[in-house]
Amino acid sequence: MNAPDRLRALMQEPGMIVMPAVWDGLSAKLAAAAGFKTAFLSGSCVAASRLGGPDLDLVSFGEMFDSFNMVHGAAPETLVLADGDHGYGNAMNVQRTVRAYGRAGAAAVLIEDKITPRALTAAGKPCITRDEARMKIRAAVEAAKESGILVLARTDCRPTQGIDEAVARIEMYVEEGADILFLDSPQGPEEIRRAVAAAQGRPSFNVVTALNPASAPTAAEAAAMGMKIGTYPTTMLSPAIAGMMAGLAALQAGDATAALALPTAQHRATLGYGDYDVAAAPYIVKA
Repeated sequence: MNAPDRLRALMQEPGMIVMPAVWDGLSAKLAAAAGFKTAFLSGSCVAASRLGGPDLDLVSFGEMFDSFNMVHGAAPETLVLADGDHGYGNAMNVQRTVRAYGRAGAAAVLIEDKITPRALTAAGKPCITRDEARMKIRAAVEAAKESGILVLARTDCRPTQGIDEAVARIEMYVEEGADILFLDSPQGPEEIRRAVAAAQGRPSFNVVTALNPASAPTAAEAAAMGMKIGTYPTTMLSPAIAGMMAGLAALQAGDATAALALPTAQHRATLGYGDYDVAAAPYIVKA
């Protein structure tokens, strides 16, 4: 059973899928070791790790794809949903993006309807026309037939065009054959429920922490709103940043390590020094 089929089967199971957001080999390896079967290759996390900046459409397809290969190499059994952004161009670029992730072993790929290149401001999320958005998802679904990769269709038009237009786009994406649907920037639970209804029984995905920054819902609460997949993009990234800051503060204070640092043995075990020695043993040249 390939990765898309395994994700399809997992989505048939009861309950919401909690999907950690990952960005490199170590984050993917840790998520897998913690027992998570899936992970979201998050554009915002990749932007943070590779550029040291926010997710404002500056990360290229090549950088995202390289990050996917790191994630997949470190955790090959993890079902990865890859952030394909806007497909990096027109409908033909979308097809290239979808085919590349499918051939590389991703379980699903996200395609959104934001305008690219974006205006030179961090505010708002202007989107392409409804007809152009339809053609991008149509192209993605057609390209996905090669590998079976699932297509997650995302609309970002809620902040600029309103909830009615966003719901209409979700309905349109269902018509075009999208496998998973995503309303970005919902304004509360009622809008989530409208989006779930518009998905007509197909799984709904969301960035859970965006629903209520002051109090993110639990997995059970999100599931009660009808979500099937929820990702938490800052849950691993923010503590990782805090940990690096703590390490730097320790160095500034003249210490060798921060108080929250792992013991040496646990650090080495987590990185897999022992696993390396076991794998390398058959190839050691005897003296």
